[in-house]
Amino acid sequence: MRRTISGMIGAGSLAHNRRDFVAENVDPDRVHLNICYQNENLKEVYKELFDDSVERYNVGKRKDRQITNYYEKIRQGKQEKLFHEVIFQIGNREDMAVGTTEGDLAVKVLDEYVKNFQQRNPTLHVFSCYLHQDEATPHLHIDFVPYVTGWKGKGMDTRVSLKQALKSLGFQGGNKHDTELNQWINHEKEVLAEVARQHGIEWEQKGTHEEHLDVYNFKKKERKKEVQTLEQEKEYLTAENEGLIAQIAEVRADIQLLKDDEEQAVKDKEEAEKRAEKAEKDLHSLEERRERLQPVMDNVSKEIKEYGTVKAILPEAGTLERATTYRDKKIKPLFTQMKNKIAAMAAQVKELTKEVEKWKHKYQETKQAYNRVQRQLDTVCEEKQQLSEEKQQLQGVSDRYERVVRVLGENIVENAVQQDIQEQKALEEKRQMEQMPKGSIHERLAWGARKSEMENQQRKKNKTKNRGMER
Repeated sequence: MRRTISGMIGAGSLAHNRRDFVAENVDPDRVHLNICYQNENLKEVYKELFDDSVERYNVGKRKDRQITNYYEKIRQGKQEKLFHEVIFQIGNREDMAVGTTEGDLAVKVLDEYVKNFQQRNPTLHVFSCYLHQDEATPHLHIDFVPYVTGWKGKGMDTRVSLKQALKSLGFQGGNKHDTELNQWINHEKEVLAEVARQHGIEWEQKGTHEEHLDVYNFKKKERKKEVQTLEQEKEYLTAENEGLIAQIAEVRADIQLLKDDEEQAVKDKEEAEKRAEKAEKDLHSLEERRERLQPVMDNVSKEIKEYGTVKAILPEAGTLERATTYRDKKIKPLFTQMKNKIAAMAAQVKELTKEVEKWKHKYQETKQAYNRVQRQLDTVCEEKQQLSEEKQQLQGVSDRYERVVRVLGENIVENAVQQDIQEQKALEEKRQMEQMPKGSIHERLAWGARKSEMENQQRKKNKTKNRGMER
């Protein structure tokens, strides 16, 4: 069988890929059939890849020039993206639909293809990879962080760089239509085509050379190619539109989650403030109680110090009173009374001191918990503000598009899009025609003949045009 092979840049909606929410184009009954190959936390991936490089970079730098968070630096910067996504697909919804024998074959080919992806591309760290079988056609989402190591230029020695990551894989960019990324995607499509060929699927490439046809059949064939190309472009645009819808839904879901988190953070803050206030009151009460007991404690200390002068407070012995009687009846009872009083007061003071220390410790813990909640609340507020700005930007793009359609009309906008598609297609065909194939000598001779014929036709057109101008 002959099938097209698609490779395109994706929108990079991680929540959509994970199915944290179900978009309109997704069949909920088939979500369980999706295959997850990789699902790592992007922030943790950045720490793993770049923390050591950040530490080396910061050595000897002024504090205001040091990098504190490389993830945030890339996220807020404009030179590089946090990550990139590519989508690969075989056929379309008419010839490789999910749930059919052909669709199951596509799943098998894509599964075999993706298992060697990371080994082929060591400088593209794959942190998220899903094979979806719950939409119209089976397809792969591969999200990766491109990076380069041993960088000798300005900045960190290990850093994010799509251009350098692809160069290290052997892809040298040409003109703006032949970038490193385009070369790499075409190469991956060839790899996928080879896997498909082993399963009986031949790559149906658009614009291939055919034998000479009469004018009618040639035009008919060209129109068929144009229709097929437009259908392919329609699939690309549909996929891109679905990605944008998923991103908008993801942003809305994130905003709702942030609202819920903010409300919970406010509640936690209020509870923490109440606990802190209660702890302060309890501590103040204990300190007041300790202050009331302090004179008693001072008095006990004074009595203990004066214990050595006990004779001053001892009752005088009676006339002819025996020493043993005086000791047993007067001295011992007095000493016992004093000893018991001192022991009881000392135990009470010790217990109160422990209780005060316990409440002090509890107060400090409550205060620290309150500070943590306050910091979390501040972070949530910042993230909410960032998401609000992103939402406004997306809404602005949507409003401008709707305004263009409203002013110019849907047909004019669609025609402009299709014209741009055709121009890009013509540029690509011209580029392919100008590039000599690397096949056999017969293919090169055929290419030379085609190119010579096209140049002759162009010269004839120019001569006809010049004659018309002379007249």
